[in-house]
Amino acid sequence: MSDQLRPRRAGSKNLKTVARHGRLKKSNAAVTVAKFIAGSVAVVLVSGFSVAAIATYDVAVSVQPGVHLANESDGPVPSIGAIDGGVNMLIVGSDSRVGQDAAFGPKDSTGDLNDVTMLLHISEDHSNASVISFPRDMFVSIPSCPNPKGGSFNAMSSQKINTTLSYGGLACTVLTVEKLTGLSIPFAAEAQFSGVMSMSSAVGGVPVCVAERIEDEYTGTFLDPGEHLLEGYEALQFLRTRHGLGDGSDLTRINNQQLFMSSLVRTIQSADTLSDPTKVYALAKAVTANMRLSESLNSVTTLASIAVALKDINLNQVVFAQVPTGNVTGGVKAIQPAFDDLFAAVAADEPLTLSGTTGRGTVADPNAPVDAAPVPAATDVPVATEAPVATEAPGVVLSDSVTGQTAGDYTCTAGRTLREQG
Repeated sequence: MSDQLRPRRAGSKNLKTVARHGRLKKSNAAVTVAKFIAGSVAVVLVSGFSVAAIATYDVAVSVQPGVHLANESDGPVPSIGAIDGGVNMLIVGSDSRVGQDAAFGPKDSTGDLNDVTMLLHISEDHSNASVISFPRDMFVSIPSCPNPKGGSFNAMSSQKINTTLSYGGLACTVLTVEKLTGLSIPFAAEAQFSGVMSMSSAVGGVPVCVAERIEDEYTGTFLDPGEHLLEGYEALQFLRTRHGLGDGSDLTRINNQQLFMSSLVRTIQSADTLSDPTKVYALAKAVTANMRLSESLNSVTTLASIAVALKDINLNQVVFAQVPTGNVTGGVKAIQPAFDDLFAAVAADEPLTLSGTTGRGTVADPNAPVDAAPVPAATDVPVATEAPVATEAPGVVLSDSVTGQTAGDYTCTAGRTLREQG
């Protein structure tokens, strides 16, 4: 999100440090920021907790008025079970200060830019999912968008994608991504600062690994190497930082956001979270009270049905990917044919396999948990073993220009100091 303002240093406020041996084990589950937060709604609705009835009612009444998308229909609301078929959902992070804490500046200090734009895709058979990020400075063509006050705005041939929210609202961002990818996107959600803070706090903090020290005066983020448990304001600033990591670009900030989302997913799917009705309820409340949802998504039942479709997806089959881009004056543009190949694979409902790196903003975590190899039983008789059979990567192997990681991958932030920022 925008880093134009320089809040005072957060220091170690509400920052906790956890030991390496406390890391979460990999689990078979599903993922991503908005969706697994939606997943918590499903747990409340289908659990046997005594608080379920009261919690469900309170969450339902906290749902805000929905945003009408251009392609929405008035179809039936799904029952509490896995949603039928696949899902495409656009998740947008706004830098608007309207309705936010005064620490982020006056409400007219920035526009309403979608500094975070992510597409969630769940496969038709619910066997895999992907979360694809679009850099905020990516030049795209914007189609004619409906004006909330009536009529429509003119189309534009080349503008940065993060202007679409201020140009025509969430519906315009959806139309732009639909034109860009060739996909139909019936669901959308918009989150602001308070939403991100509430989500991280609802689970009791999200563990993140830092490889080299992060120093960012713009967001007040200063973290030493090691593992940190972040929540609330500190978690938000960690997601916003870019000067203090990688090469200081928005591209490496996306790498850092993917690290955070993967860890958030593992945290939500851990037994400590899903067995705690207070945390489950807090997650459900966070998503409904702090996000603007499309009319198609503006239902606790719909949120729950999407979450149920995700709950059994293996973490290694959930891919966080950044669209392939190259530098141009003032921003970036899509690299072809890698860009079109990526969305052709999504349209064909193929599982995605990454072949590139995690990006310059993150590195592999050297202390990541590993599954212990089985110890062979002691025997005096040698046992013949068959030669290992080579296995092919599932689905489509993406170009190495597509960076990212799976939800089961553990990575650390490649931080940089003020001295390195020159």
